[in-house]
Amino acid sequence: MQKETLATHAGYDSKFGHGSMAVPIYFSTAYDFGSAEVAADRFALRSLGQIYSRLTNPTVDVFEARMAALEDGAAGIATSSGQAAIFSAVVNLAGVGDNIIVAEQIYGGATTLLTHTIKRFGIKAKIFDSQNPSNLDGLIDENTKAIFFETLSNPQISVANVDEIVKIAQKYNVITIADNTVATPILYNPLKDGVDVVIHSASKYISGQGLSLGGVIISNKNLNSKLKSNPRYPHFNEPDESYHGLVYTDLIDNFDIYTLRLRLTVLRDIGVSISPFNAFQLIQGLETLSIRVEKHSQNALKVANFLKNHPKVKKVNYPGFDNRFVKDKFKDGLASGLLSFEVSDFESAKKIVNSTKIFSVVVNIGDSKSIITHPASTTHSQLNQDELDRVGINQGLIRLSVGLESADDLIADLEAALK
Repeated sequence: MQKETLATHAGYDSKFGHGSMAVPIYFSTAYDFGSAEVAADRFALRSLGQIYSRLTNPTVDVFEARMAALEDGAAGIATSSGQAAIFSAVVNLAGVGDNIIVAEQIYGGATTLLTHTIKRFGIKAKIFDSQNPSNLDGLIDENTKAIFFETLSNPQISVANVDEIVKIAQKYNVITIADNTVATPILYNPLKDGVDVVIHSASKYISGQGLSLGGVIISNKNLNSKLKSNPRYPHFNEPDESYHGLVYTDLIDNFDIYTLRLRLTVLRDIGVSISPFNAFQLIQGLETLSIRVEKHSQNALKVANFLKNHPKVKKVNYPGFDNRFVKDKFKDGLASGLLSFEVSDFESAKKIVNSTKIFSVVVNIGDSKSIITHPASTTHSQLNQDELDRVGINQGLIRLSVGLESADDLIADLEAALK
């Protein structure tokens, strides 16, 4: 099936239950097993079914299945936010004494989480350039558990060299995690290029209107074979004492074990579960995602072309111009609604941000309404000057999330603000 069909039908059959065309919202923390035997069988994985909404929920199940189908993955796990998805994806692989390798071109909150906060869990981060991963080979050691990057980075809008990153990771049998939030599963599917795990902040384009927080993690259909007998990941190959000695790789014929362990340990113990109401709203967002992403991308290209020719703009970052990877692998060469541009200094940037009438000053992306942000003083303000310089965020950088309004009106708004 094509993505437009998957986005409206995958994971749900209206012929069952009461025939509701809309996916029902199951507001329930717990479920009636009917008997002690059924309860025991579900906890022992001898039968599948609802147990508790921290682990599974029928509404959430549909969202997870639909996202997995859109990314052409094995299975999905929904989380309470995009940050929760990043954290969960990493701690499912790494622990005390391990290290992860993190791209320098990522969202500021992810940088803080993966290079500072996660150190308190005993996990060290090393940094590489996802556009030119020439130093990646030398960073991998026996304790490296994951390589994390964004397919389209926020806010630099740089394009990761996915093929080279995957090639190096496969050489050492290390798992790759790609944040595909900006590209969305409509424009690009990293799993098809050999990435092992894909995550999304569903709060962005998938939501589409800034209504719901959520995240999702999707695994590659080949990840079971990569985990089995892999000495980097003993906790998948040895008995799990917290689950009656369960060995995950014994279940590879029946389960996707990466997401199974996420559900049985991370969701169970840390509880970063998504609300069924948020999952319901995100399901609605998926139904229009393909249409919206196309319009976002068309508007952004028009705005980027205007800015590229403006005398006060020093540089425009938008991969829809001439990036070969985007032209070859993204749907119709579309490049999302996110772009950034540089002006001379902070005061000039601040004046522009404060002068727009249609663009709202908001730290979000993917909304139907257009957004303008100064990353150095907001989303990336946790970084010191050296870190900002290293990741290419200067005081004159402005990020735009181009919405669904008239492109002509958006251009006129920016033109007036740039005077």
